[in-house]
Order: sequence, then structure tokens, then C-alpha cells
Amino acid sequence: MITSDVVIARLEDGPVRLTSEELDALAAHTDGRLLLPGDAGWNNALVVWNALAARTPALILQPSSARDVSAAIDFARERDLLVSIKGGGHNVAGTSFAERALALDMSRMRDVAVDPDAKLVHVGPGCLLKDVDRATQKHGLATVLGLMSETGVAGLTLGGGFGYLTRRFGWAVDNLQEVEIVTADGVVRTANREENADLFWALRGGGGNFGVVTRFTFRVHRVGPSITGGMAVWSADRADDILSLFREVTESAPRELTAILFVGLAPAVPFLGEQWHGKPIVSMLVCHSGSNAEAHLAPIRDVGEPLADLIGETSYAEQQSMFDDDLPTGLNYYLKSEYLSALSSDFLATFGSSALKVTSPRSEAMIVHIGGAVNEKADDDGAVGNRDARYVAWFDAVWQPGDSGDEHVAWARDAWDGIRRFSTGGNYVNFQTGDDNDHRVHATYGSNFERLVKVKKAYDPDNAFRVNRNIRSNS
Repeated sequence: MITSDVVIARLEDGPVRLTSEELDALAAHTDGRLLLPGDAGWNNALVVWNALAARTPALILQPSSARDVSAAIDFARERDLLVSIKGGGHNVAGTSFAERALALDMSRMRDVAVDPDAKLVHVGPGCLLKDVDRATQKHGLATVLGLMSETGVAGLTLGGGFGYLTRRFGWAVDNLQEVEIVTADGVVRTANREENADLFWALRGGGGNFGVVTRFTFRVHRVGPSITGGMAVWSADRADDILSLFREVTESAPRELTAILFVGLAPAVPFLGEQWHGKPIVSMLVCHSGSNAEAHLAPIRDVGEPLADLIGETSYAEQQSMFDDDLPTGLNYYLKSEYLSALSSDFLATFGSSALKVTSPRSEAMIVHIGGAVNEKADDDGAVGNRDARYVAWFDAVWQPGDSGDEHVAWARDAWDGIRRFSTGGNYVNFQTGDDNDHRVHATYGSNFERLVKVKKAYDPDNAFRVNRNIRSNS
């Protein structure tokens, strides 16, 4: 029995006090766990990847089913309460929580069911990438997810999603077959290309604007368990050569090869001598999920003089976790990105010059090659759009909580300003920061934006789901 009242934010006007009787009623109508500040498990539930974006809700409900979510949405709607949703807690803008809101923490809904005969995987909304990879790789299967095993599947997917398999199989949402979702009216719906097709279209890239997804169903593909992957590292003195090499490799790469370029400061890792720790480096990470890998990777081997060459046979699951230690939970992150259609010499020179001005040990600049399957569908095949993107480039400022971030944020923003003239005009909504404005959200979707607004008005006319990169009309 709950013995204290809670002051909680509303969608409009000021906060409201919920009585202990009201909270008991919510708990009685759900099988999940209702947490108040000070309860066991409260602090763990609050943890998010980006400490810079940490927020403190008034209540946390950890639902265990779509029925629980529906009860919570009904409870919130009747009282005009502000609601946020935490999947994996990995969003850079911190959309998992809002101050004094009712937060739905989906971490108890973490089931994965693989149907290898149908080539489908059914995924709970609290799953991390590693949960899905662990289950699908038992069958030598995988779907398109991200680049870090600790990322939440829900947020990554609803924003479009890209990763090592994007060049072969498209955006993550190109592989999404169906969702179960609780919309703002509390109704549990199924959405796919035939049922609630307009809602399904919007969910394929439109973010958390349309409801609480309680099940994802993805198409899976034959991948792994063994692939060729890893990284090679060079001194930043060779940055121009390696940037040119990256362009050469990616322009001729088969779909099975994804390459990622990094510029930053060398971490204190055993495979780099102590004399290199903290020194500027450039590296290339590769994932080759097909055959004839060595022939396709020959240009990287031939360039010579690496500080380390760690490219070889590995597991796909291991490849998916390579970033985890570099970008751990609990640091401050500030990220700026753009989509690119090509890597011109002017762009490479601009990117390299800005990247080498990096201001902190963990900050880094990256380019990921994503061109391939994403470019073969119409721009309105899912809200995700951006079918002209062949690369995504970003600058990620990273620093310790408690330290001043002004210098690091300035580096990321200045570097980003330098490459914007090379952009397709689009950007990845999951990489937007909390200070990005409505214009930036609009630019994400281009010609798909007005259709998104119509779907938003149909399924969430009161903008109940607003703790996100919010879709709203310019009028």
C-alpha cells in the first residue's frame, strides 16, 4: 500500500497532486511495478546513457504487458498527466524521462522469440540490441539494428535505425514487419502494411510520437555467427591518406562490407603502445558479413604502417559490442550529425581538419557508410525517408559529469557547422540533441513531414506523446 501523495506534471497548466489512493488504484490495475522516489530499484531505473540528459520523473511504472501500458495511458489521460517512455535509455537527447512526469520504464518487457522458419523475430520494447543478437545468432540469423549492443531496440527502430547490416537490408524499419502499440486513447492496436497502415507508415521512422510500442516484429536474415570484422589504426599524421582510402573502399565495396571511419585520441588500450595513448589517431572499423572478405579488404591491408591491425575472423555478436567500452553509460554526450550523398575531396579535407581539433579524450568524429539497400526504395516508403543518404557523419563531444562542457560542445558545433554545406539536407532524428529546434525535426523528414503531422493528429490529437523529437504542425 502506498502511503504518500505525489506531485506530478500535467500536459497543460501546473502540476497536480496524486493521492495515495489514486496511486494504489493504478498499482491495482497493473501487474507491473510502480516505483516512487526512495523505493528499491528507483535509482537503477533512472539510469540513462547520456548523463547530460538525465531527468527525474515523479513516478516510474515498469509494465509487464500491453494491458499494463493501456491502464497507465488511461490513468494519465484521465488526469492530463505528462508521460515519458524509457526503452533502453540510450537516446542522446534524453527522451526517456521528463521532469516530474509519469515514466513508463519498459525494462520488464524484454522477451525475444525467434521463428527461424518464418524468418521473423518478435521483440519486447525493453530489449537491448544484445538481447536480440544473442537470440537470433543461435540460428545464424540477424536483423538490422545499431552499432552498440547496449542500445535499446525501441528507440533505435522508431527513429529509423542503421547499423552494420544497413547496406544489405536497409534501415531497421525496412525490416520491421509489425508492431503492437498502445495509442493515446488507451487502445491496443496491431499495425502493419495492411492493418492500421497509416500508423505503421508513421512508426517506421517517426519516433515516439504515436504511442507506446509493446511488441516489434522484424524480418531476419542469414548472417554470421562468424564474420570478418575489427579495426585498423594509424597515426593521425596519415589522416589524409586514410580518409582517401575510406572513400576508395566505400565507393567500391560490396553490400556485405560496411566501413566506419574514426578520428580521435588514442585510448589507453593494450594493443596501442603507451607512447600513443592520448595522441591523435585515425582508424577504420569494418564488418564484412559475406564471402571473399580478404579480397575486399585488400586496400586496407595494402596501405601499410598501421599502429594496430585487429581485422580478422570474429563473431557478429562481438562486432556489435565493439563500441560499448568506448562510449559507456554515465558520461556527458553532445552530438551533431548530417547525412551525406558522397565524400567529396572538399568534404574530406573539412571533416579531417575539424576532427583533429578534438578537445577531450573520449570525443570523436565518425563517418559511417550506409549506402546500398536504403537507396533502392521510394522516399515515402516509411516516414524515415532520407533515401538519398549514403553516409552519415557526426561529431560526438564526450566529457565527465561535473566538468565544464563548453569547450567540447563548441568543438562539436563548430565542426558540424563546417560540414553542413555537404549535407543532403536530412539528418538522423536519433542523433538530435535537446537543443535542436522544430526546424531540425522538420528537416529530418522533408517531404514526409506533413503526412506525419496528419497521422499525429489522427492518433494523438492532444499531443500526449510529446517527450520526444516532437511532430507538430507549423500552423
